[in-house]
Amino acid sequence: MFARVSIIQGKPDRIDEVVRFLDKSIPRGMEGTKGVYVLVNRKTGKIMSISLWETEKAMQASASIGNKIRGQAAETAAAAPATVEIFEVALQL
Repeated sequence: MFARVSIIQGKPDRIDEVVRFLDKSIPRGMEGTKGVYVLVNRKTGKIMSISLWETEKAMQASASIGNKIRGQAAETAAAAPATVEIFEVALQL
């Protein structure tokens, strides 16, 4: 399994707006997806999303839509572009 972790450092007062945007914009049921988590820190304005994928190939297939959504989310948060890192899931409990 693979994970894409995206972080946006936005304005705290924009958190709810970004969460609403993500809720309506993140596609449901994409092939190979295992789930998406969106975590927020309301004090700092930091937003982290973690998407889980069955295979690296499935994760790569979602890259263009993910880039578009991240860009729009960063604009909504009044933030710089998101940072993105890719991980292999080594342990799931």
